[in-house]
Amino acid sequence: MDSKSAHTKAKVLETALGMFRSKGFAKTTMRAIAAEAGISLGSAYYYYASKDELVLELYRESVAEQRAAASTGMRGSSGLGDRIKLAMHAGIDALTPYHGFGGTFISSALPPQSAVNPFGEASAEVRENAIGIFREAVEGAKIPAFLRAQLPELLWLAYMGVVLFWVYDHSANQRRTRTLIDGAAPLIAKLVSFSRLPVVKPLVEEALALKTKVQA
Repeated sequence: MDSKSAHTKAKVLETALGMFRSKGFAKTTMRAIAAEAGISLGSAYYYYASKDELVLELYRESVAEQRAAASTGMRGSSGLGDRIKLAMHAGIDALTPYHGFGGTFISSALPPQSAVNPFGEASAEVRENAIGIFREAVEGAKIPAFLRAQLPELLWLAYMGVVLFWVYDHSANQRRTRTLIDGAAPLIAKLVSFSRLPVVKPLVEEALALKTKVQA
């Protein structure tokens, strides 16, 4: 893609996000986005086939931003709890400008066939990149062998729960979400440590086996 095309594509995305915030997702049409961006409707559809694809691009960009910030922060941190905390805070930082239409994002992502469903086929590449953030978070940590392979995805699933909480968090600057991350990250690290205990390990292994069976 040449620089002019890249600029136009970025303008379409920027225009769409602004209209999502000001008019709402449902009331914003591709035609209106094209008109506001000063391009033809055909050009808008050339870059994004639907509004869902625009939201998927936002998801992709937010994950890239999260990964860059988390990687930088984790260079000076070795504790698992701190690294999980950094990864989650970086994600919320990346999403913060879009909190105003977070509920709309969730409603758009809920249908199984939606391009922005975080568990769907269309978002598989972005999902893998997001899980990769937590894969980096556990590097170097003392993780029981039976848990190591699945832990990054489990952490991502926990982060998805945090994002859902954030969407409906109307405290100032989403303070409650930040408090949740600060408290949950060290707790998760402790639970990981406890999972190697003889009395706990069989229960964790059983839960992991159930997860694998459900996903098969």
